Amino acid sequence: MNRIVSRVVDTRAKDPGAVAAAAARRVRATSPFGQHGKVMIIAADHPARGANAVGGDPSAMADRFELLDRMCVALERPGVTGVLATADILEDLLLLGVLDGKSVFGSMNRAGLAGSVFEIDDRFTGYDAETIAAMGFDGGKMLTRIALDDPATPSALENTAHAVDELNDRRLIAMVEPFLSGWHDGRVRNDLSPDAVIKSVTIASGLGRRTAYTWLKLPVVEDMERVLASSTLPAVLLGGEVKDPGAAFASWGRALKCPTAQGLTVGRSLLYPSDGDVAGAVDRAVSLL
Repeated sequence: MNRIVSRVVDTRAKDPGAVAAAAARRVRATSPFGQHGKVMIIAADHPARGANAVGGDPSAMADRFELLDRMCVALERPGVTGVLATADILEDLLLLGVLDGKSVFGSMNRAGLAGSVFEIDDRFTGYDAETIAAMGFDGGKMLTRIALDDPATPSALENTAHAVDELNDRRLIAMVEPFLSGWHDGRVRNDLSPDAVIKSVTIASGLGRRTAYTWLKLPVVEDMERVLASSTLPAVLLGGEVKDPGAAFASWGRALKCPTAQGLTVGRSLLYPSDGDVAGAVDRAVSLL
């Protein structure tokens, strides 16, 4: 695989126009849904926010060759419908030719670097709606942290609303990932209590002048039936980093039974499973659908 990825580096250096050419010839997905009627999206936009840690390894996602290798394994598994990442990673995957028939989502705001004092001020430094449309992708994703104790929150909400508008105007999926967050001991913490997640859902659902193409990306918490009843917007369930894979898969399975849940958008827990078996972890997640 390293030899193949090395060719990507060579192409980037000597033929940068190949990225646009690869995007133009890519076979697009006819629907974001798979044969199972759900979506199964592999997420890998963490490094652009400086969040490279997985488990006890602070730089697990920093090895780009290894990350691409793991992503290629995941994307080749039956039932995987799409991918979510920043431009650098999606362009690598285009050059590797592994995005045919997949729905593709561009990560839009990554300025809220993990652990920074400006983490809530998460400006749009990644994809914009115009480029997502030009690349023939299917939508964009926005992390939206709502911190009642941080004055950057109104701007963050406004920026998300503008992105929702621009994506809806182009009939592209606007995937909003909301959290009710706050500062504790100098770090941002997400409140994952059901009531807090519900509040974040009701706030995020009202962003933008149109919501016909708006989806939500939500954590799996306790009382998910009540959480998912707080909006009629389609929702995908995020995996996050899990310490107990068995419990996590069980909770995903229960949440997927709710009518609002359209599938999974999972990154680290599938790309870096504790046993190292990426294919096995992905297959197990797909089986829940």
